[in-house]
Amino acid sequence: MARTLEQERAAIEEEARKLEERRQRLEERAREQAIQAVDKAGLLKLDTKRLSGLLGRIRTLGIDEVEKRLTA
Repeated sequence: MARTLEQERAAIEEEARKLEERRQRLEERAREQAIQAVDKAGLLKLDTKRLSGLLGRIRTLGIDEVEKRLTA
């Protein structure tokens, strides 16, 4: 039961590394789901110029304003 301080530090570092790996996997899954949603909406079928223009307008207006205008 008695652990040395170095063993305890090593265990904590290992847990932190595993937690960071889990966070990265979660971010990757969230990104994949976002890409799937964009694809399902048909946006990935747009030509590059048109998609870039659309994304530029979204960036200019902001997400909240775009949602507001789309629901109006």
